[in-house]
Amino acid sequence: MTLLEALAIALAGLLAGTINTIVGSGTLITFPTLLFFGYPPVAANVSNNIGLVAGGVSGAWGYRHELVGLKRTLLMLLPASLVGSVTGALLLLVLPEAAFETIVPVLIAIALLLVVLGPRINRWAARRHTDRMTTGHAVALLVGVLLAGVYGGYFGAAQGVLLIGVMSALLPLHVQQINGIKNVLGLMVNVVAAVVFLLVQPEQVIWPVVGLIAGGAVVGGVIGAKVGRAMPPWLLRTVIVVIGLVAIVVLVT
Repeated sequence: MTLLEALAIALAGLLAGTINTIVGSGTLITFPTLLFFGYPPVAANVSNNIGLVAGGVSGAWGYRHELVGLKRTLLMLLPASLVGSVTGALLLLVLPEAAFETIVPVLIAIALLLVVLGPRINRWAARRHTDRMTTGHAVALLVGVLLAGVYGGYFGAAQGVLLIGVMSALLPLHVQQINGIKNVLGLMVNVVAAVVFLLVQPEQVIWPVVGLIAGGAVVGGVIGAKVGRAMPPWLLRTVIVVIGLVAIVVLVT
């Protein structure tokens, strides 16, 4: 590995850590970077996933104030992310990547609509129901988080957009609180997927790549938390939509 290659991978990790904390989709930076330098797709995906765990930790910690009072919500959603991420990680090891190529852009597009329409959906639901969350909402939320976990464990790019889209439509919370929950759930998915990769196919892990991405992602997570928490709701939603649209373009071309 040359010095230029190492610097490029570390920089990609920093950018990915920043974007993941604010929105998600940081993998769309690190994964193509690794492919550009000739790393095999599965090994690149596995190493990238493990490396980005470090950025997830710093990003989730940076959003800790937005999570005050949301312990019950997190405890409800974390098992769904856990099951989904294990399933997705195992699918990565047994299925061709082409299996998800058609559905992923559609999922992201639906998520973007939910991000935009989420506040209106919540206001409409509040007028029709006295409870903050109905049983139907809770079931739909758990299913959505489970499916996002499957996707996140499989590939991960735009997982944050999917999570924010689902939660924007089904949770009566401020977008910054939703972003804080997204960071914790995303971290859970990355950690679980990383453990599965290490147990099942440790030979796919390229440790120098993991270290470079992790170092950059830790710094990126701190930067992303500062930037994301300072954004007004309309700007944060706009950034989410823009990055989501870029993700769709990258994935379909």
